[in-house]
Amino acid sequence: MTTRHVPLGERMQARGISRRSFMKFCATTASLLALPPALAPKIAQALEAQHRPSVIWLSFQECTGCAESFLRSNTPSVESLIFDTISLDYQHTLMAASGHAAEEAREEAMKANWGKYIVVVDGSIPTGDMGYSTTAGESNIDTLKHVAEGAAAIVCLGTCSAYGGIPLADPNPTGAVSVQDVITDKPIINVPGCPPIPAVMTSVLVQFIAFGALPELDHLNRPKVFYGQNIHDRCYRRPFYERGQFAESFDDEGAREGWCLYKLGCKGPTTYNACAVLKWNEGTSFPIEAGHGCLGCSEPNFWDKGSFYAPLATATHLDTTELAVGALAGAAVGLGAGYAGRAVQKRNKQGPFEAQPGVQPTAQPDPAEKEKS
Repeated sequence: MTTRHVPLGERMQARGISRRSFMKFCATTASLLALPPALAPKIAQALEAQHRPSVIWLSFQECTGCAESFLRSNTPSVESLIFDTISLDYQHTLMAASGHAAEEAREEAMKANWGKYIVVVDGSIPTGDMGYSTTAGESNIDTLKHVAEGAAAIVCLGTCSAYGGIPLADPNPTGAVSVQDVITDKPIINVPGCPPIPAVMTSVLVQFIAFGALPELDHLNRPKVFYGQNIHDRCYRRPFYERGQFAESFDDEGAREGWCLYKLGCKGPTTYNACAVLKWNEGTSFPIEAGHGCLGCSEPNFWDKGSFYAPLATATHLDTTELAVGALAGAAVGLGAGYAGRAVQKRNKQGPFEAQPGVQPTAQPDPAEKEKS
């Protein structure tokens, strides 16, 4: 029996991974996905019985940042389990094979797992001259269509594959587009960020492997559990915003005291992500904590939305008084989101956490619009 066909439970025992460590991983995954603790044993049961699902990872117009981030998942146990759980049958950076052998491995994996494999994509897809980005003499767009044909689902890691990212930025010389601009007949999960948070990427893959269902998605096909709230509402600098205490430059007294970076261009109020909660480098920090405003990299067209260092208020002509009014409105929305979150948790206790087919998610409110009120 090949390693791919050995259940995860047996492989863990062979590698000396204790039951206790495995259950801790399952409990952590349930917490990250906002699932009730009671579902941790169900996650464990589903994973233990699973054979290694085939994953084909396609890299197009990208910088390898998403792959590097994925390799640095929050704890070694998560990273180790993910790579033991999936069969990563194709990924240029990580696979030992190269050239014709690599392409043959991809075709064999597709044939053996037709209709069941997961496609992971990082990088945008050029639609112009195929010379902008090719693999084995084949254009990226042809490769994507070919590999997606037999996929069970597609996970877009990073803003480039989710929205087109920086390659799509004006003047977009390669004619870059996102995966969902090309593939319209497969389930797609967008995990944007430049790059995404490692724990978000691994948790999304584990949920799909364990339950065989997509997480609840927002209007941009992002998992709501990670992209359901904006960074501003969960930022530790939020109290300074509400008191009207803003850094005026990156080296003034306010900046040294940790005041809000809104006036220095922080896009936290209009950016939906879990950066302020999960953070980076094993939960050490995130850009705002390090002293730099959010760039909004998990939102579409973030590169073309104006200066990273111009405050959002310049687009809506708000003064400090109006900013305070906007803060109160944001607090009210935060309370509403809290009640909604508890309702979701209550519903999850009644059964497995699954996507809701046929239900169209409600678009997220734009905090800039709230501030206008």
